[in-house]
Amino acid sequence: MRILVTGATGQVGWELARSLAVLGEVHALNRAGCDLAAPEAVAERVAALQPDVIVNAAAYTAVDRAEKDEAEALRVNGTSVGVLAREARRLGSLLIHYSTDYVFDGEKPAPYVETDPTGPRNAYGRSKLAGELAVREEGCDHLILRTTWVYASRGQNFLKTMLRLGAERPELKIVGDQWGAPTWARHLSDATAQVLREAQGERRDGRFVSETLHATAGGATTWHGFAEAIHRGAHELGLLARCPVLHAIATEEYPLPAARPKNSRLDGSRLFERFGVRLPEWGPGVGQCLEELTPGR
Repeated sequence: MRILVTGATGQVGWELARSLAVLGEVHALNRAGCDLAAPEAVAERVAALQPDVIVNAAAYTAVDRAEKDEAEALRVNGTSVGVLAREARRLGSLLIHYSTDYVFDGEKPAPYVETDPTGPRNAYGRSKLAGELAVREEGCDHLILRTTWVYASRGQNFLKTMLRLGAERPELKIVGDQWGAPTWARHLSDATAQVLREAQGERRDGRFVSETLHATAGGATTWHGFAEAIHRGAHELGLLARCPVLHAIATEEYPLPAARPKNSRLDGSRLFERFGVRLPEWGPGVGQCLEELTPGR
């Protein structure tokens, strides 16, 4: 099985190269190898490689910048995703594509299920929803995996930012009224490998049905709770000399160009029901990720 992974240097893409290696021949391409900002080049690259499976981990993820650069976000997260889906349909390949909680408005008091109405509040969310719609419209065999609050020991993310700020400042103000599930990129990539294995079995048996599924860590917390866990774990591992004092603030006290959903919780029941896959609770993943950043471990 030949597997194309886009976004190979990103948080999830880098982990996928490891997780998927046991399933087949992985071709992990970075932006230079497959640039979703150039849709026509994407089609040429896929046509040349002829993959059996495409796992799209590339995306425009600059949420605030997208407010002024929505056309570029739509080109990467919408148009080029549609190109991947078109090529997958032409080749008879399976497409696994990652989406986000930002396709919802965040006003629901309970975790979102896959069939809840979408209503993105910002340009990034609109661009990711455009990608979902493009995949469905092309009609290829596909699985869309929505996830939340992804972090890793590499790249730019909330965990890395909190480590830096925790070392620089004695006190921090962190938003405490937005809820979600911090999801370690390794747990997401391992879950993807399990899903891919099962999905290919379904395809061989003629049982496969394309679907959108929620794939996030178990449990939920706020950004403030996430930051507390990061600092506490980092202090225990010697990555921080002391834990900064954290003050929980309201979203309105930390204005950003792009509106954020208050509720980013996604219900992962359907993922377990179909594939028997359930991601671990969010807390232990934070500790495991921090251990990767600890010298000598």
